[in-house]
Amino acid sequence: MSMFIGEALDGDGNEIAHIDLMIGSKTGPVGVAFANALSTQSEGHSNLLAVITPNVAVKPSTVMVTKVTIKGMKQAVQMFGPAQAAVAKAVADSVDSGVIPQDQAEDLVCVCGVFIHPEAADDKKIYDYNYNATKMAIENAMKASPTAAEMIAKKDEVHPFRGF
Repeated sequence: MSMFIGEALDGDGNEIAHIDLMIGSKTGPVGVAFANALSTQSEGHSNLLAVITPNVAVKPSTVMVTKVTIKGMKQAVQMFGPAQAAVAKAVADSVDSGVIPQDQAEDLVCVCGVFIHPEAADDKKIYDYNYNATKMAIENAMKASPTAAEMIAKKDEVHPFRGF
């Protein structure tokens, strides 16, 4: 497994979750991206490991990267709190259910892009939507979904955030 890519959107309003992720071997391009994400921090973009609880990181090791600049402690706590808990639980449940084979969990890494709207307010929705989106994105990655045929069949549908 070199690199699988997944994407998913769940929820609505300012708490909407949009996840972009890569899963792949520690020794491949995802491993390089994982190492770079952990070692390259910048103001407003504090990448973090997904953990079930302190001292219990998920397997495959998962680094969360912000898709927007974190501005202020409220948004930072939402990223490190409900969003991080949701991503960690989704990864763990994906291994538990076999979507990610347990015997590969130590050899793989995941880079997970997470969107937290600056005006998000409901931590429960942030958790629920990010959990659902992460589970869907992982499943899409592991199944190589959508296929090219599925993408072509839906290419004329309107994206909900197209802007017009």
